Amino acid sequence: LCMLALALIKHYHVLAKYENQINAFSEFLEDLPDVDEPVWILGACYDLKTKKSELLSDVRSRLWFTYRKKFSPIGGTGPSSDAGWGCMLRCGQMILAQALVCRHLGRDWRWDPEKRQPKEYHRILHCFLDKKDSCYSIHQMAQMGVGEGKSVGEWYGPNTVAQVLKKLALFDDWNTLAVYVSMDNTVVIEDISQSCSETPHLQSQRPLDWRPLLLVIPLRMGINSINPVYIQAFKECFKMPQSCGVLGGKPNLAYYFIGFIDDELIYLDPHTTQQAVDTESGSAVDDQSYHCQRTPHRMKITSLDPSVALGFFCKSEEDFDSWCDLVQQELLKKRNLRMFELVEKHPSHWPPFVPPTKPEVQTTGAEFIESPDKLFESEEEFEILNV
Repeated sequence: LCMLALALIKHYHVLAKYENQINAFSEFLEDLPDVDEPVWILGACYDLKTKKSELLSDVRSRLWFTYRKKFSPIGGTGPSSDAGWGCMLRCGQMILAQALVCRHLGRDWRWDPEKRQPKEYHRILHCFLDKKDSCYSIHQMAQMGVGEGKSVGEWYGPNTVAQVLKKLALFDDWNTLAVYVSMDNTVVIEDISQSCSETPHLQSQRPLDWRPLLLVIPLRMGINSINPVYIQAFKECFKMPQSCGVLGGKPNLAYYFIGFIDDELIYLDPHTTQQAVDTESGSAVDDQSYHCQRTPHRMKITSLDPSVALGFFCKSEEDFDSWCDLVQQELLKKRNLRMFELVEKHPSHWPPFVPPTKPEVQTTGAEFIESPDKLFESEEEFEILNV
């Protein structure tokens, strides 16, 4: 009887929690602007009149990374929480996690707290746990950022976190992801083809025809605020099937943007401090705190800081070719002022393109970077990119 009572109590709490989640999102739906336009979430389109529950499921299924506290000190003697400085790193984790979900589970996969999740899902989560052995942990990202000129505890802009992800991906032998970060607002097809056609990191693996691609395009769409001429093209990016979201926000406040409705952006906010999750290697992760089960945030597109990083995931070469066609049709031919350029060949006035390669070491490069003695709390704004 005692066991039955405990089971009933647990079941009641689960139902109550699930009901609260539905109520919270219902408030979000009721609060949406009364417009006939659909909601776009990472390439998926939802009619609010007929697809409300599907919209709820999609948003809730995105992996949500926030500030955490009480994890092992970064570098052994550094901070044990990233509250106040790690928001852009957390957004970087979210955009990469979305790429990995698409890679292993597909864009149509949905998270259900009542069901058992695939082993690939838990393996993805293990990549981001807050401990130094996890490939994309806050520990690895913060220490790899030292090589980008950022002290542990210093605030990052979208371009810097993209460079950190590109370096860390070299040590990820499971996903064999190619991370390409564009330069000078220019995406070079030839360079991407070279990056994605490389052999994997492990010699024992046979060469791949095409390594899955996370394409990150850092941009500055204005001086102090976003130039209105870019807004429609910016929204078009969320409509593309390859959309992986956008890194951006406001000075010192980073958000992960996943879609839009009318003139408002929908985003996941990392500015919630949660307890670090302690999970043994290989075991299932208690994942309730890794999904945003509250009202998603919205903001006017015109309030966005002009410095952003667009993200796209292309699982195959055909997927990338399709993305190139969409960019030509929707962004380049229809716009007088282009957000970025897409070119076939490597510009002759640029230094030669050399695909990044994994150093000949048995551990990640981040572990070779000593944590600085002095931690900095930076109040810098988003970095200004070359235009």
